[in-house]
Amino acid sequence: MNALKNKVQLIGNLGQDPEIVTLENGNKLAKFSIATSENYKNAKGERVEDTQWHNIVAWGKVAEIVENYVVKGKQVALEGKLTHRSYETKKGEKRYITEVRCNELLLLGK
Repeated sequence: MNALKNKVQLIGNLGQDPEIVTLENGNKLAKFSIATSENYKNAKGERVEDTQWHNIVAWGKVAEIVENYVVKGKQVALEGKLTHRSYETKKGEKRYITEVRCNELLLLGK
């Protein structure tokens, strides 16, 4: 059951081309966001589309796959875990972010 404690599976489309960073040691980091959408009918019977955006980070071989094959609009399925971190802006403001650390990626569509 430990494998289920922090597991995320998403299917969505990239909102923009991924950002690829090559670190000093040669490791790759890919940052991108995907949108997932759900449709439902509200109390008035009107169709509503709810879109959620998810920040994704991928390292190593997965980042290399992202660099070579993934572009804006591409549909992907991914699996990973939720991570939370904080950072400081150049103005000294503390920011908090939740990301999915992707460890598996499947390219969908054409």
